[in-house]
Amino acid sequence: MEILPLSKRLHAFLRNHRLEQTFRKQTALFCENPWHPSLHTEVLEPKRLRIYSFRLTRSYRVMFVYCGSETIEIIDVNNHYR
Repeated sequence: MEILPLSKRLHAFLRNHRLEQTFRKQTALFCENPWHPSLHTEVLEPKRLRIYSFRLTRSYRVMFVYCGSETIEIIDVNNHYR
């Protein structure tokens, strides 16, 4: 699995929330197995938009879309409970 480069906004968000190391760990796991149970990968509603998310921490989720069968683009990292 390949992940396209992050936007400057997302890099800044990860740095400001001290999530860079966790992000590297979770994306490495995602690249090995996108459906690993600890990632809690899911398709978001409405499902027809085909936007997915996986768990970064208990509070933060990574939202992404597939750009091909083996490539994703991360479109947002956000607080899951806000």
